[in-house]
Amino acid sequence: MTDTRPAAARPTGAPSGAAGIGPAGALSGHVRVAIVGSGFGGLGVAAGLRAAGIGDFVILERADGIGGTWRDNTYPGCACDVPSHLYSFSFAPNPRWRRSFSAQPEILRYLEDVTDRFDLRRHVRFGADLTSARWDETARRWQVRTSRGDLTADTIVLATGPLSNPQVPAWPGLDNFTGEVFHSAQWRHDLDLTGRRVAVVGTGASAIQFVPRIQPRVARLHLFQRTPAWIMPRINRPVTPAEQGLFARLPAVQRAARGGIWSLRELDLLGFVVQPALLTLVSRVAHAQRAVQVRDPALRRILTPDYQMGCKRILLSNDFYPAVSRPNVEVVPSAVTRVGARSVTSSDGTEREVDTIILGTGFHTTDYPIGALVHGRGGVRLGDQWSADGSLALRGTTVAGFPNMFLVIGPNTGLSHSSMIQMIESQVAYLVDALRRLDPGSRTTLEPTPAAVRAWNADLDRRMAGTVWATGGCQSWYLGPTGRVAALWPGSTFRFRRATRSVDLTEYAPAGPEAAAPGPALTAAAGPTGSMDAGARPPTLT
Repeated sequence: MTDTRPAAARPTGAPSGAAGIGPAGALSGHVRVAIVGSGFGGLGVAAGLRAAGIGDFVILERADGIGGTWRDNTYPGCACDVPSHLYSFSFAPNPRWRRSFSAQPEILRYLEDVTDRFDLRRHVRFGADLTSARWDETARRWQVRTSRGDLTADTIVLATGPLSNPQVPAWPGLDNFTGEVFHSAQWRHDLDLTGRRVAVVGTGASAIQFVPRIQPRVARLHLFQRTPAWIMPRINRPVTPAEQGLFARLPAVQRAARGGIWSLRELDLLGFVVQPALLTLVSRVAHAQRAVQVRDPALRRILTPDYQMGCKRILLSNDFYPAVSRPNVEVVPSAVTRVGARSVTSSDGTEREVDTIILGTGFHTTDYPIGALVHGRGGVRLGDQWSADGSLALRGTTVAGFPNMFLVIGPNTGLSHSSMIQMIESQVAYLVDALRRLDPGSRTTLEPTPAAVRAWNADLDRRMAGTVWATGGCQSWYLGPTGRVAALWPGSTFRFRRATRSVDLTEYAPAGPEAAAPGPALTAAAGPTGSMDAGARPPTLT
């Protein structure tokens, strides 16, 4: 992979601030920007800051390596369900993707390459688990506490993402289970599943990938399914060496391929947002695949969804149905209600003996556990505020009552049809524009007004009302605690790009000295290529 930026846009030199490592490896000092998380979101922000000439920042990472969810999820078969050429930074193309849909190890290698290519590793503080972030009204800065020590920051960026904290059900008796139990995001590679009686709970995006891998090895597999998923074929062809070579020699060809994938994905939005009935046509493919791969009529009924396609995440797999059709697999169409010392009981009262429980129960996607650690004006906790208002943010990026705080993949920025990297790059453009308006050391703050937040979300809710996520007849993780669709963006990635191309100061209430005059206006391309900035030339974010 090659750095596509002009030489002048490639930052050099050490961070300008003194914050970093103190005695005995402890964190100390002050930074202009503290980024929490080193997945796609955190690394994207860091690359954008460096390209904009901002070097005074740290990345706080609780683990001992970068990568976020692609570091943590190492279960058998873990892979992405977004095409490789689109699930990567537009400013850091990888001409050497080996398949249409990349597996976890290859994506993690890509993130490692991005980290080193843009000289981001020296900004990362590993083993720095955020324990508290509190706004100091007097000093007009954030007091940040971590497991490695404390520091202060003018601005904090929460880039932990929605797939960072596994959801573990609170079943009665789980703590007394004497067998092995683990979440798919914390896979036990040291545990040999050969000959074991395994209960897998959940049939979401992770389970449909690892179940076919473990099914041939286990003696018995009980798959607990509350709601069947809509599953479509996965067309995952190899990228030939000739294609890889062409992309490496002629980057414009790869950009064109990316643009084609992006355009087709945007067309998918019509079924989710404009006319959900269109998904009925697509669902015929899913029904046909199920009919061919599941010969048992009773099992086929259990695996057939009774809600509108698209209401929950559409999954891709060619081997899930054949795996659950094998004689050593039982699909249990019931929720788990309690756990015994060596058994699992479902809601129909049936108890099944098992020695291993694998939780494919997803993540805390809309209740944002990090919200319990972040305190804004008056000590208000972010989690409490979002529990009350349904997780409201302005443009998915800033929150009233939390000055100089930015979110990456915040509320209503998720997608069902395209790549989240598109959304991340849009938010990075917005964040960099905001920082240009905040002179370091000036004590200036940017905080959205409650009226602007309400108006933005009222429009979102109006547009959301007719979507399949609101009308499809299912309960999904897209819904927040109040029942509001809090996870998804009801529009195209292009529309979000336009909405975040620059900060509108009329939506903000600057405090302290006057906000700095804006720098060169951020401009964003309409499609999958184009410059994020017409002045300092940061990475081309598309």
